[in-house]
Amino acid sequence: MEYLVTGATGFIGKHLLDQLVRREGRIHVLVRPASHEKFLRLAAERWGRDAQRIALVNGDITLPGCGVADEDLKTLAGVGHIFHLAAVYDMQADMETSRRANVDGSRHVVELANRLGGATLHYVSSIAAAGRYRGVFREDMFDEAEDLAHPYFATKHEGEGVARRECRVPLRIYRPGIVIGSSVTGEADKIDGPYYAFKIIQKLRGALPPWMPLIGIEGARLQIVPVDFVARALDHIAHQPGLDGRCFHLVDPKPLSLGDTLNVFCRAAHAPRGTARLDNRGLDLFPRGLLQMAGRVPVVRGIRRDMLDFWGIPESVLEFADWRTKFDAREAEAALAGSGIACPPLKDYAWKIWDYWERRMDPDLFREQTLESVLRGRIVVVTGASSGIGEELARRVAAAGATPILVARTAEKLAAVQADIAAAGGKALVYPCDLSDAEATRAVAEKILAEQGRVDYLINNAGRSIRRSIGESYDRFHDFERTMQLNYFGSLRLILGFLPSMRERRFGHIINISSIGVQTNAPRFSAYVASKAALDSFSRSIASEVVNDHVHITTVYMPLVRTPMIAPTRIYDYFPAISPAQAADMVLTSVLTRQKRVATRLGTFGEVTYAVAPRVVDYVLGFGYRLFPESTRNGKAEGRPLPAESVAFAHLLKGIHW
Repeated sequence: MEYLVTGATGFIGKHLLDQLVRREGRIHVLVRPASHEKFLRLAAERWGRDAQRIALVNGDITLPGCGVADEDLKTLAGVGHIFHLAAVYDMQADMETSRRANVDGSRHVVELANRLGGATLHYVSSIAAAGRYRGVFREDMFDEAEDLAHPYFATKHEGEGVARRECRVPLRIYRPGIVIGSSVTGEADKIDGPYYAFKIIQKLRGALPPWMPLIGIEGARLQIVPVDFVARALDHIAHQPGLDGRCFHLVDPKPLSLGDTLNVFCRAAHAPRGTARLDNRGLDLFPRGLLQMAGRVPVVRGIRRDMLDFWGIPESVLEFADWRTKFDAREAEAALAGSGIACPPLKDYAWKIWDYWERRMDPDLFREQTLESVLRGRIVVVTGASSGIGEELARRVAAAGATPILVARTAEKLAAVQADIAAAGGKALVYPCDLSDAEATRAVAEKILAEQGRVDYLINNAGRSIRRSIGESYDRFHDFERTMQLNYFGSLRLILGFLPSMRERRFGHIINISSIGVQTNAPRFSAYVASKAALDSFSRSIASEVVNDHVHITTVYMPLVRTPMIAPTRIYDYFPAISPAQAADMVLTSVLTRQKRVATRLGTFGEVTYAVAPRVVDYVLGFGYRLFPESTRNGKAEGRPLPAESVAFAHLLKGIHW
């Protein structure tokens, strides 16, 4: 038996050839001349010695008769099966592109099949040919398709119609569901369909613990099938006698809802899952015209577009979220009976799909952004640069090719950091300033701009922390004033000093080092947390005013860091804390990504928990408050060893200041 395959270099095509090379007979593949070399490399790598049975045929489905020359037709005389797989499987493709491949391409393949005569045409369509039919769509249905406005739905339906009307040789039609990677290896070739949700899942995993329940959406049932199932089913059904003239739905007999599908992938990614879910069918209670009108409102459209852009989700993909067609597959199930070929449950192979995507397809893997590419030649103001996090940041920024401007009170310490940076081949500039002094801060901002011409990045790292319970603070109003002067007003003055030029130049990034205490409301730190929360609130408020000027604002909610600032509190010797280098990693992540907030999972969990159960948080924090000793008037906590209970509690809530 000889075969002819179009679309052999495509996703389904490669897996179909995996099956065909196991059979006897020559395999002809229709390939454009420009793609010959690419296919030969693929064949050698994928099929080894079996590739010798694969013959290339010059052709292009966009040309009449697929552009196959008369002399090549003679070599195809023995073909008994033609598999037409070449098509546009892209929800984002426009009508012209989709029509050229899915409709004109189908017509040209049918022309070729008719010229050859005698071969069975195996036409691979899609469940999209049903449009948005409401109800059960059987395999013997076609004209009943509804709502074909989308280019992909419309052209898949029209292309199948061409095959049905114009084919004069035996015809079998196959309608696969939404095809994803292999259930065996996870292999995939592009990001489409459910893959668009993977970045969101990855971000949730990074922000929240996996056991935290979330509110998700229910959505319609998704017809997701792995590519190896589709290829094996195609191969098996094509070789069964007596099935000409039939259509076969290659679908999952027990499809999961959108919410269940997302939860399966969340489980595979070790990310939190949507325990409670909202059912979008509740929108049916509202008049359809009213919903469509609301969707056309410019503000609503703008918010929708911006949110989808942020998550990297094409708007066209939303068509699947409410796709309520159910697909009957009795013909396919009967044809596959006894073969051992069946669509595997998604839960059995979702981890392979996720693992392959994260290791080989995650868009972040292909970004050529490095700290050097982002920072080279930039001016970066780092406050609190004489020690701890600020010193580490200054060194890393300089190593990336930027010029850090070192700001802190002590000129001698800054000069030492500057000398170390110069010895390592970098360049740094020193601007000593007491940022709690209003006039000095205003003056240093003006001086930096006057001498350097611009500031590209401002990292507000300098800060003062006071550990003292409210009961010990009734007569210490100056504690609150001191922390506000440095942590809030000092940072605020620099922002107000540099922001106008950033907006004018339409480039700038302000990074504020906040605290996990703002998220968790840590006891004994009311003065410190209030000052950091003030800067956080200010930044969130102005962010919407400057975002269109390409000025980004990031808040980094830092956990406990082992720096000189916490050294006087001797009980912290027993606490888990991150290093200044790890803290710098958090900050530099925001430089690369420009994300709005960088936080630990525990911090985010504390913030969410307080929003839904504040009284519970009060009891937990109250328990922790009683476990740890008070600080003395000079800010030092007693240095005697902590009880095992206290140490265990500190490790359980790692990173929180107590």
